[in-house]
Order: sequence, then structure tokens, then C-alpha cells
Amino acid sequence: MVEHKKVETAQFNVHTRVLTLPMWEKASNSVYDMLVGHEVGHALYTPDIDWFEEHKVPPQFVNIVEDARIEKLMKRRYAGLSKTFYRGYQELAQQDFFAIGDDDLSTYNLADRTNLWFKIGNYITVPIERGEETDIINMIADTETFDEVLEAAKVLYKYCKKKQEEEIKTQLDELEMSGSSEQYAPASDFQEEGEGEQEQPGETESYGGTAESGPEQTQSQGGEHNEEPEVKTVDSLEEALKELVNQSAQENVYLELPKVDLKKVIVPNAEIHKNCDDLWIESEPENFHVVDRMFAEFKRSAQKEVNYLVKEFECKKAADSYARATTARTGVLDCTKLHTYKYNEDLFRKVTTLADGKNHGLVFVLDWSGSMGQVMLDTVKQLFNLVWFCKKTNIPFDVYAFTSDYPLVSYDENCKATLRELSYTKRDGLVQVGEWFSMMNLLTSKVNLKTLENQMKNIFRIAYTFNHYSSIRVPVGMGLSGTPLNEALISLHQILPIFKQENKLQKVQCVVLTDGEACSPKYHREVQRRFEVEPFMGTAHIGPNAFIRDRKTGNTYSCDCEWYEFTDILLRNLKDTFKDINFIGIRVLESRDAGSFIRRYCGYYGETHDKTMTAWKKQKAFSIKSSGYTTYFGLSANALAQDSEFEVADDATKTQIKSAFVKSLRNKKMNKKVLGEFIELIA
Repeated sequence: MVEHKKVETAQFNVHTRVLTLPMWEKASNSVYDMLVGHEVGHALYTPDIDWFEEHKVPPQFVNIVEDARIEKLMKRRYAGLSKTFYRGYQELAQQDFFAIGDDDLSTYNLADRTNLWFKIGNYITVPIERGEETDIINMIADTETFDEVLEAAKVLYKYCKKKQEEEIKTQLDELEMSGSSEQYAPASDFQEEGEGEQEQPGETESYGGTAESGPEQTQSQGGEHNEEPEVKTVDSLEEALKELVNQSAQENVYLELPKVDLKKVIVPNAEIHKNCDDLWIESEPENFHVVDRMFAEFKRSAQKEVNYLVKEFECKKAADSYARATTARTGVLDCTKLHTYKYNEDLFRKVTTLADGKNHGLVFVLDWSGSMGQVMLDTVKQLFNLVWFCKKTNIPFDVYAFTSDYPLVSYDENCKATLRELSYTKRDGLVQVGEWFSMMNLLTSKVNLKTLENQMKNIFRIAYTFNHYSSIRVPVGMGLSGTPLNEALISLHQILPIFKQENKLQKVQCVVLTDGEACSPKYHREVQRRFEVEPFMGTAHIGPNAFIRDRKTGNTYSCDCEWYEFTDILLRNLKDTFKDINFIGIRVLESRDAGSFIRRYCGYYGETHDKTMTAWKKQKAFSIKSSGYTTYFGLSANALAQDSEFEVADDATKTQIKSAFVKSLRNKKMNKKVLGEFIELIA
């Protein structure tokens, strides 16, 4: 996982596999890419092992050798990084990030010169003595494994240690020969007992090495204190890189989607319709007379549209099957071709094998929010057309309606109340899906045809009451509610694979019928309150500094967006997770809302905007490709409510007959265009 945090240097935690990058806002693109490539190299190639106890080499020496190895391996694996490293280090050299200035590099120890040799040796002259120093440089350049890194680091450390001891001895000899009364006393002589012990390397790896810097002092067995060789170019680089970091930036927040328990989210189909039957069993038949007659008339009038869908679907399936057809010779002579033997070499009979069609399935998600009240009946009619289409073509389906109003308390036969539990375990950084969220399984292909018709009639009755004055009572929990659309999309991560597995399907499509987007949810955040001992798990709003990340796909999505765009983020995540599924949006629009909806996705002007507005004015329907959905259909609520049947009175005039005929053709044209495009997606 990659995180951008308010830290001074890049770090890779070899245990948690988290790469933490500073907010390098002052770094150029070349330097930024080089720094990221370097840390990714540690993530890929630096092993998670405790090497210090066995090898006793100061971490800075291992850092220098490991840096050379992982950068070599990264350039070998990703060829484009060679130029990135070249340009990045060239910029660092020009800006003197290693703080060498006009120093005489021959005075630097071999560890510092090695660090410069492998990082900016292309831009400055780094003196390396022939013989032992050249051998060490070649040994480091040839390292391929981490074990070889440790061996090379040990050789480099011993060489630097030996050279430092020789320099100290020379200085002491010079002091002795000059007759000076001052005694050479290293700073380490003033250490307190125990200060000189080596520490083990930390678990996180910072830029420029595999671990945090170790101590600078060691103690020899004879009790004499000696200074460790310094590697000052490593420290200079880290200090310079800190200047690239924007310390005033807002801290990023990384969030994940919870895996919900569907048993605690889905209201079963049988429970929904039992509630309806129990409520209406004592109602007078007159209460349903009007609405049931409307349902029967709608069902009869919808058959032409359903048959059109079936015909288009079967044609698309057949075309796909023929496109994947294979033709082969049978080895048997075709007698009808024998007379062509003089000019035709192919006299054998052929056979064409058609590929098997794919098993299809559809999952519908219906918006059950309060704003749907005026268009619910029209939306349900559109949904029913698709349900009857599925039934006629034997396509498995499930229809869910998302709500925040289904009862949180259930009662058993003894009237004992049970409070609904949260559908997942809370933890810091999880997006919240409240216990109030439910997915009502309104319809399903698992029931027989007669039961399905009765269930569709129940839903039709409820939808009818939302925009008509009716004495029909709505079952508890099935009234219109808030808009937990985003929570519904999160639950699809579990619903879709189970639906596909249970029905043994090859191709699944998801259709969302809604009148708008929802506000972004909150996320769980652990805070320590001063008046409590244990941390408190609260919630916080998702802000522009938040990122949604998916560990399965490795994708990260910025939440720096408008409130309505959070739904598109969840849809993009679904499409990245289920690449073989089309997510189709169907939005039923009032005429006054069409313009603002089109401008949201098509802009205020331009070719796309003009074409979409023209389609809306002529056909009262359009499709958008620039949203989070694979295709987002906009349908006029008024057009859906209009009857496309050609009916006129017996005494109608020619003008009235013409008007009715044109109106019928216009509605059919709109239906065919939209439905044809819909079939293209699901076939």
C-alpha cells in the first residue's frame, strides 16, 4: 500500500508492506519519480529479515550497498526508470543535495565516496584508488542478493574502520613526535557506561537505505572507545530531501470499504410480501379495485415493448453466437461439388459449429427514497418491463430497493424485541454503513410465475400510493426514506458475486434505477478523549484530503470532489473490481431537472452537450457515457407515463387522428432507441 503522509522522509515498512511517501510538493517530476522508484525498489527487493545480530554491520553501510543493488534491479525490471534516475540524480547533483560543495572528495572515506559513485558519479569525479578500493566498488556493483549485500557491506565497513584507525594512529604519532603534552582523547571517552552498544535497525526503511541510522560509537573488547566511521553524505541527502516536503499540507486520510454481512442487510423477499399480505388481508376489495385494474391494463399494454426486448435480445445473442462460429471440413465428399473438380480443390462437405450462448443474469437496484415519490410509479413500470423481459428469456434476476427506514427492531412470537446488529466490525478508517441501512429484496426469479405476478401487484399498489391519494396502507418500513445509494453500492461487492455463483452465470449486469445521487457517508475514526481511558470509536466526515483504497485491486480514489461525485467513485471501484459487469444507470427525470443533470456530466457547452440536449428535446431520452456508470440513461417521467397506444375516439377529426398517430410514433421511437441501446449492453 502507498500512503502520502506528513513525514519528512520516505519510509517502507517491511512488515506491514506500507510505503509512506512525504508530500514532495517542491520536487520536480523527475526527482519525485526517482524517489518513488527508489522506495518501490525496497518494497520489491529488500527482505523482511533481522540481519543485525549475525552480521554486526552498522545500518548506514548496508544502506549504501542495498541502495546500489535495488536501483540496479529496478532499472533492469522497468527500463524507463533508467532515464528517470539519471535526470533525478543530475538535478540533485546540480543543487548540491549531498552537501559536498567544493570539497576535496579524496578526503572522504570510501563509504561516502561509494555513495556518491553510485548515485551522482555520472556528474562529478569521484576518486577511487586502484586495488582494494576498486575491488570493493566492483563487489558492490555485482551484488544480486541481499546476502551478497551484507557481505559487501561488511567488507566496506572493515575497510573504512581500518583506514580510520590508521589515520588516528598517524595523528597520535605526529602528536608524540611534536612533544605536545595534549593527549588525544576521542569524544567517546566521555560516554556513560552502556552508551556505546549497537542498536538493531528499525522496522521502517527511510530513503537512502534499508533502516534507520545506527549508533556512531562502538566499544572495543579492551575497553578503549573508538569513533565509528561517519557516512555524512547519507545524512546530508536526507536533510536536503526534507526541504522538498510541504510541512503545512493537510494530513491525508486513507479509507477502506467494509465487507458487510448480507444476512444483516438484506430483507428477504418472503418477509416483504408476508408483511403486505398480513396488512391487507382484512382490507376491503374496493381499496384495490382501481390500482389492480391499472396494473392489468399496464401489463397488457407492455407486452409489445417486452416482446421487442425479447426479439432484440435473441437477435444479439444469435449474432454473437454466429460471430464465434467455427467451420471445419468433415472429410466426406460433397456430391453437389463434384462437377467442379477441374477448377475447385475443395470438394469436401463442411460443418459449422455454433458457440454456446452465455448464461445471463440481472441485478436491479431501485431507489426507495422520498424524492422518488412523484416518479416511483413510472420507474416501477420501467422496471416491470425489464422483469417480464427476464422472465420470458429465462434470465435469473433479483430486484432490491435500498432504504433507511426498515425497522431496526424485530419481534418474535413472544413479542421479544431484537435490535439489529451492525453488518460489520467497526475499525478505524472504515467507511460507515449504518445499521439503519437495508436492501429490500422486492422481486426475484426464484419464485414461480403466479407468485411473481402477485408480488409485482403488491409493489405496484405501494408505488401507486406515493403519488395518488389512496386509502391503501403501506406496510411498516416500506414507506419512502432517505437515500442510502452509496451504502447500496458498497453492499453490491458482496451481492453480485453471490448472485453469480448461486445461479451459475457467466454474464451479470447491474441496473440502478434512481432519481439522483446521495451525499457521501462518514467514516469510523478512533480518537482518544481526555476523560476516557480507552479510545473512542467515533465518526468523521469524508473530506477532500481522504482517499478510498481497495487492497484487492490496488486502486486508490481521491475524495477531493463535489458531494454528488462520491457515487461515481464507488461506481468506478465496482467497475475496477468486476470488470465483466456493466453498471447501467436509469434516471427518471422531470423536465425541469434535465438541463442541470446534462450539464453536470456534459458541461455547459460543446458538441457532447449539444447532442445530448438535442436528443432530450426530440426523444425525451438520452444516454451519457461520462459518468461512473457504464451508460447512464436519462428518461422523461412524462414520456414514460404517456401511453404509446394509437387510440382515438370514434368521432375524431382528421387533425385529431394525425396528432394521435404522431404521438404514438414518437413514444415508440423513444422506447426503441433506448431499449435497443440497453439490449446492446446486456446481450
